[in-house]
Amino acid sequence: MARRTKIIATVGPACEDDATLRKMVRAGMDVARLSLAHGTLDEAAGRLEAVRRTAAEEGRVVGVLVDLPGPKIRAGSFGEQSVTLTEGSTVELRIGSQVSTASILEVDYEGLLTDVEVGDRLTIGDGRAVVEIVDAGPDHLSARVAHGGQLSGRPGLHIPADHLSLRAPTDNDLVALERFLELDVDMVALSFVRSADDLARLPVDPHPQGPLVVAKIETRAAIDDLPAIIEASGAVMVARGDLGSECSIEELPILQKEIIRQCITLGRPAITATQMLESMVKAPEPTRAEASDVANAVWDGSSVLMLSGETAIGDDPVNVVATMARIAERADDEFDHRAWLTELAQMRLADTGDPDTAITDAMTHASARALTELGIGTILCISGSGFTVRSMARFRPAARILGF
Repeated sequence: MARRTKIIATVGPACEDDATLRKMVRAGMDVARLSLAHGTLDEAAGRLEAVRRTAAEEGRVVGVLVDLPGPKIRAGSFGEQSVTLTEGSTVELRIGSQVSTASILEVDYEGLLTDVEVGDRLTIGDGRAVVEIVDAGPDHLSARVAHGGQLSGRPGLHIPADHLSLRAPTDNDLVALERFLELDVDMVALSFVRSADDLARLPVDPHPQGPLVVAKIETRAAIDDLPAIIEASGAVMVARGDLGSECSIEELPILQKEIIRQCITLGRPAITATQMLESMVKAPEPTRAEASDVANAVWDGSSVLMLSGETAIGDDPVNVVATMARIAERADDEFDHRAWLTELAQMRLADTGDPDTAITDAMTHASARALTELGIGTILCISGSGFTVRSMARFRPAARILGF
C-alpha cells in the first residue's frame, strides 16, 4: 500500500540547493515548509522558486507552506559555536539583537521588560534550557538558570502567552503574507494563535481561492478556544515545542491526542510537528522512541507529519525524509481501518448547523464503510472546496481517494 500520511519538510540552509531538494522530493517530501522566522523574505522566495522548479522537473506536485513567525521571540545569535547555560548560574536578559553569551541574552522583543515578571519561568530553545526571573532592573532582567542546556543559533524564547501584549498576526506577518500571496503560496501557517479572531485578521480569500490557512496550536489560550479555531482554519498544527512550554510535560501527549481527535471530528487535517526525529539533526538513525512517536502519530489520526530542524539544518536531510517516509508507510500498512471506522462512528461528527455539512458527513461516512466492507480499491471525490475529500480522508478507508 502506498503511504497515505503526508510529510512536510522544512527547507533551510542544509537543503536549499536543487540537487538536495530533488533527492528530498524523490525520498517522499510532499510539502516544503518555509519558516519566515529565519532568514530574509528574499531568501524564502528563492527557496520557494527552487522547490517548484525541482518538483516540476521530477513530475511531482509539492505544496509550499509559508510559516508566519507571529509574535515569536528569539534570543540574539550565539554565533557559530554553541553555548552552555549552567544550572544555578545567573544570566541577564536585555532588549537587542546583538550576539548572546552565557551571561547575557539579547532578546528581540521591545515588550520584554513590561511583559515579563519576577517569578516567570522562560523556556529557551524548545526546552533545552529554562531560566527563572529573579529581579527586574530599568534596562534588563536578571534570571537564574533553573535547567541548564546547550544553545546555538537564534533559539526561541518562550514567554507565557497570557503575558504577551503582542498578538498574531503581527505587522511583519502581514507584510510577509502580502509578498507570498503574490507568489501563489499553497498554505499559510499562523503562529501563536490564541483565538479564532486571530485567523479572521489574515487578509486571505477562503480556500481554494486563497491559500489553506493552518492554525498552529501552541498556547493555552488556543486550547481553550480549540473548536472555534479548528472551524475557522483549513488545517491545524500541533506545535509541540511551544505548547510543551505552556503545559506540563505529562499533559502534552493528552493534548496532542485531543487536538487530533477534535480535528477529525470537525473534518480538518491535523499536522503533528516538532522534534519528531530530532536526533537525526546529527545522527544517521532515529532513536527507538522517535520511531514510535512517528508511528503513533499516524495511528492517532495525523494526516501530516512535519520535520523542522532535522531537514533545515541537519547533516543529512534526504536520509531524514526517507526515514520518516519508511516509518509512516509501515504504520499506514498496519492501520486498523475497521477499528477506526467503529471509533469514528462513536464520535460526534461536525455539528455546525449547516445542512450541506451534515449531508457530506453522512455520505462520506457511509461511503467509507462501504469501501471497507466491499474491499473497493479506489473512490473518486468531486469537490469544489475540497471539504468532501477531507471529510472522506478522515475516515481512513483502505481505498485510494482521488479528488477532483
